[in-house]
Amino acid sequence: MTDVQTQPTTRPAVRPVSRASVLDTTRALVNPLAATVAIGVIQRRPWAVKLAARLDADRRGVRQLQRLRSRYGDGLLRLRVPFRPITLVLSPDDVRTVLEGAPEPFTPANQEKEAALERFEPGGVLISSPGERPGKRALNEAVLDTAEPVHRHADAMLAAIVEEGRSTAVTGSLDWDRFSSSWWRMVRRIVLGDAARDDFETTDLLSRLRRDGNWGPFHPSRPAATAAFQRRIQEYVARAEPGSLAALAAASAARDGVAPEQQIPQWLFAFDAAGIATYRVLALLSTHPEQARCADEEIGGRDLSVPQDLPYLRACVHEAVRLWPTTPAILRDYVAPQPGGHADSGLADGELVMIYAPFFHRDNQRLPYADRFTPDIWLDGRARESWSLVPFSGGPAQCPGRNLVLYTTSSMLGVLLREHRFELTSCLGLDPRHRLPGSVDHVSMRFSVTHR
Repeated sequence: MTDVQTQPTTRPAVRPVSRASVLDTTRALVNPLAATVAIGVIQRRPWAVKLAARLDADRRGVRQLQRLRSRYGDGLLRLRVPFRPITLVLSPDDVRTVLEGAPEPFTPANQEKEAALERFEPGGVLISSPGERPGKRALNEAVLDTAEPVHRHADAMLAAIVEEGRSTAVTGSLDWDRFSSSWWRMVRRIVLGDAARDDFETTDLLSRLRRDGNWGPFHPSRPAATAAFQRRIQEYVARAEPGSLAALAAASAARDGVAPEQQIPQWLFAFDAAGIATYRVLALLSTHPEQARCADEEIGGRDLSVPQDLPYLRACVHEAVRLWPTTPAILRDYVAPQPGGHADSGLADGELVMIYAPFFHRDNQRLPYADRFTPDIWLDGRARESWSLVPFSGGPAQCPGRNLVLYTTSSMLGVLLREHRFELTSCLGLDPRHRLPGSVDHVSMRFSVTHR
């Protein structure tokens, strides 16, 4: 299945920048910007997730940007923010321009991102300079099998998925805490090796550093905690347990000269969002009978003990991330060209350019399926060439673990759904007869689980 935007041979130019009024700037800063920050860009705050769902914060953010587009047009819009220029992207064409412009002139190593991620992955590819980026990106792509729908270590991964999935899907009830605990056991096995299955200390330390990262430069650094976390990751790299991503990273680093312990934290970080997406798919399928039937048909005649691509369940995961993006704010800093470079764009050197993903994913003025659960758009081509839909970002900095995430999430869903039924008993509002909410509270979701 191909789900990457078609890459054109030439990149469109950045269009002229408009300037928002003080009032409109204030409105945008309150929602979506402040709301996104409150939820937690690096580590979600449960209380804020619940409040955002109650207020339907992302829908409010979408409406706000729709109003700005109506008033200023769909070009870039600069907010009147002192000290830190911020520009909003309001059109899919400019989404394409910005994402295809990585790492220059639109660098993923954004100032705010650096302040957050340097706490647990100071040498990670996302916050690396253009000169350091190629080697690190190559290691990520090599280890994560970026181009392959089924990873080369899929057998070992599937063993972990099946065992942890079966421990989750037992009759009775299922809540987020129980699901998350099982999910992280699976993730540690896949990334670090089976020996890490019950190593809660390592991932708890990562969570602590991620909570600090939510505050960006405004929270004191914890060099001792960062060093301790890096040492623990390095121990797993040195162990290089067969079948783990850590083993592949160790082998790749020997060739590329890139420190793998600086890349692995991002993989753990990304799997957190993947778990949230998987849990949300369970909620969607438990409330959407037609889509649940299609999922049952896909897994019904398959031997799920064999690693394989599950296109429909992959599409369901894509849809969950479209409906409720796990990375709502895609940030890039503009790097002014050197003399002799391309023409001036009207952006200032170092200016923050923000793509608010919910605005593009849920723009009901442009997308007829904006507020519906429609996995088929990822199968019939409607999503493939649309730069309105960037659940895994896009362009040269697109998530290198996209296929790995889709493989693990769809396989876990297959295991959970094969022998059990899940009925959502909380978090109302997912009725297919009505538009889906802009924000959803996965923390409070609970299911009753019965044998088929």
